Amino acid sequence: MGVVIAPVTGSGDCPAWTQRVSKRPAPELDPGSLGDGSDNGGSPVDAGAAGRLRPRRPPGPAGLNIASGPWTGGRAIGRSSLECDEGLSTGCGRCANFPCASVSGPPVRFPDAILPTPTRRSMPIDLPADLMVSVSGFRGRVGPSLTPELVAGLGAAYGAFLRDDGDGDGDTVIVGRDSRTSGPMLMRAAVAGLLSAGCRVVELGVVPTPTLMLAVKDAGAAGGIAVTASHNPAEWNALKFAARGGAFLLPERMERFQRRLAEEDPARVDWDAIPAVSGDDAAPGRHVERILGLPFVDVAALRRARMRVALDCVNGAGGVVLPELLERLGCEVHAIGTEPHGRFHRDPEPTARNLAALGELVRGCGARIGFAVDPDADRLSLVDERGRALGEDLTLALAADVVLGRQPGRVVTNLSTSRVVEDVARSHGCGVARAPVGEINVVVRMVAEGAVVGGEGNGGVIVPALQHTRDAPAGAALLLQYLACEPGVPLSERIAALPAYTIVKEKAAFPREALDTAYQALAEELPPGRQDESDGLRIEWPAERAWLHVRPSGTEPVVRLIAEAPKPASARSLVGRARRVLEACGPFGARQEAQARGPAGNAAG
Repeated sequence: MGVVIAPVTGSGDCPAWTQRVSKRPAPELDPGSLGDGSDNGGSPVDAGAAGRLRPRRPPGPAGLNIASGPWTGGRAIGRSSLECDEGLSTGCGRCANFPCASVSGPPVRFPDAILPTPTRRSMPIDLPADLMVSVSGFRGRVGPSLTPELVAGLGAAYGAFLRDDGDGDGDTVIVGRDSRTSGPMLMRAAVAGLLSAGCRVVELGVVPTPTLMLAVKDAGAAGGIAVTASHNPAEWNALKFAARGGAFLLPERMERFQRRLAEEDPARVDWDAIPAVSGDDAAPGRHVERILGLPFVDVAALRRARMRVALDCVNGAGGVVLPELLERLGCEVHAIGTEPHGRFHRDPEPTARNLAALGELVRGCGARIGFAVDPDADRLSLVDERGRALGEDLTLALAADVVLGRQPGRVVTNLSTSRVVEDVARSHGCGVARAPVGEINVVVRMVAEGAVVGGEGNGGVIVPALQHTRDAPAGAALLLQYLACEPGVPLSERIAALPAYTIVKEKAAFPREALDTAYQALAEELPPGRQDESDGLRIEWPAERAWLHVRPSGTEPVVRLIAEAPKPASARSLVGRARRVLEACGPFGARQEAQARGPAGNAAG
């Protein structure tokens, strides 16, 4: 029994129309009497009593093209509702730019009837106000700010952007995700959007972000989308956009993409131009093989060492790659959280306060080292043989020590990374350049400097010999090599030989529009030092080996306060002074009140 199309009524002055579909029987009609629907792109029709359909021009330019088979819609379709025995569902409601279609008549059955669908959206994509937008992509809480509808629109827009703004060589986009429970829904929405833009899609499923980026690079794909919110809590998710070559979009390209979202409606291809979707289950294995082939990793020596290691993948995508990699390197692996089901057993950010369970595992099994990653495995944190979390900044420093020992060269890190990276580089006769926070900012500087290693103080290690992406599995291989260089020395002893610093990282809720005032106040409040304003405000005091960095987060609606000094009390004091300045500059602070009242103490007009 075919679907029955009941009477549809609407007004050309109203942006909404309703289409009711029921399962009631209807009189059979001769399909030949339906006409070819060729009247100016298809006219709505009235059903006559004798079963003939009379062409009827709609009240506006949007029409329904009805033929003997499935329906194909006009350019714009308004808010539609589909009613059956199971209830009523409502469509998008975006037809303000076009009058609605109007069709009336008795019920008519079509064997394969479908609701009309638009070939173009009627307006550019609207981004929710609370969606976090940064150089890497779009991030928000699933439901309130990140929905399947929005993700599908972003996927279509990115597909069209790659076609129009890329180098024109191919249209393949590789898509993967971390293990969050919202991941399947949002990845399918992104794939749907890409397909509607005519992109060939390769699905990787649950994979680490560096695995996806390497796949984009090796395949020569036009781009990629990683559906992951990295270290954010489970209710968050995000879309990160990769360019050809396997790195995130350059800041200027990301700005162009964001402008197009606000200005242009992404074009969709016709139904018969939608490409097929393919899969690639071999990407994790290729990633492992490429790490094993790095010139900095002595695979044979590591296999002879037979190190016992502990691993915490937080039930994220790292469980797809890291256990296999460590076993291939000859390790005896004791692991927690390797099942990638997305129900994180701890706070997903791999900071020291969240690694208690890994510390217990290290002590319980007698491991030489413990590795912890975030849900998409682009950040790596360490626990020593005593079960003590070492802090993320040491990850890059120790990895750089291995690389520089075999290939001396330039190191690049961000403005919030510990000075210990500079100390390690100096021990090899090498220098360090700093860039604003953000992976792509570091990558751009690495390419310009010809750096041999780089990364960020959050546990992100970038090895250009492999790819220009933060790669926790590659970092783990380098850390095993670090231990193998002095097999009889515990990790804690090797760390104790490095210059000692305390780094304090805090967050503060603060209105971004007041940050310029806060930066000025900080410069006045604190002792004179070397200032860098390329990413918030960073003040360094080289003689004291101390610095303070205040900047707005690109991944959370907060301001980050980060300070480092040789003594814990000094680092905490810097953060405390910065917090007090923010409080004074906030909407209810003394400095804001003084500015509002004016220099004479009277209310400013």
